[in-house]
Amino acid sequence: MVDVGGRLRYLRMARGLSQRQLAKKAGVTNSTISLIEANATNPSVGALKRILDGLPIGLAEFFAFEPERPQRVFYQAEELVEIGKGAISYRQVGESLFGRALQILKECYQPGADTGKVPLSHEGEEGGVILSGRLEVTVDDERRILGPGDAYYFESRRPHRFRCVGSNPCEVVSACTPPSF
Repeated sequence: MVDVGGRLRYLRMARGLSQRQLAKKAGVTNSTISLIEANATNPSVGALKRILDGLPIGLAEFFAFEPERPQRVFYQAEELVEIGKGAISYRQVGESLFGRALQILKECYQPGADTGKVPLSHEGEEGGVILSGRLEVTVDDERRILGPGDAYYFESRRPHRFRCVGSNPCEVVSACTPPSF
């Protein structure tokens, strides 16, 4: 079975494009790219062709491409890869998630920052531990404010949202499997 989502994410990131930038180039929605990369949907051949034209890469080359699997074990703080922008920083362990079953992030939410009014939902499981600050975590209709040392863990298909409360930034170390952020 071909990991279409992982392959697309790898190639997009290798070209230095955000999901939003690729979506704009391909003429599709940002959520389409996100769902494909999370392997939550399988694109039609036509849709995949339009997306690959935004990279640009052909279908044959896309399916023949086999990136090297990550062998690296240790990462210095400055080597974490920034995959977010704005009021929320997401620093990922490892350059690529291709072939990996787990995504680890060091997240930093500026005061008042949140993941949006529309709850997130995707396949998999995720969890995190608050290092500093206070984070409001909403899962379904349950809402809690977590502080340093507190943690969360849930099935990612449950609608969820994160928001920094208080006047200090909030830092979190989180993990998601399969990699779907």
